[in-house]
Amino acid sequence: MKVTVDEDRCAGHGMCLTLCPEVFELSDDGWAVASPEEVPAGLESAARDAIANCPERAIREID
Repeated sequence: MKVTVDEDRCAGHGMCLTLCPEVFELSDDGWAVASPEEVPAGLESAARDAIANCPERAIREID
């Protein structure tokens, strides 16, 4: 599973970071980024929770 954050939609709420800190972090500008882009095994559920709970719908799963 891979995820990406649309930097134009992200408002920096940090919900993703709260739900899945192993995958998401805040950039120096305060916007979320997926790092690593490839979600490690065992964290898919937490990453999907972050996607579902993003207030701006800025996170999506990619192929």
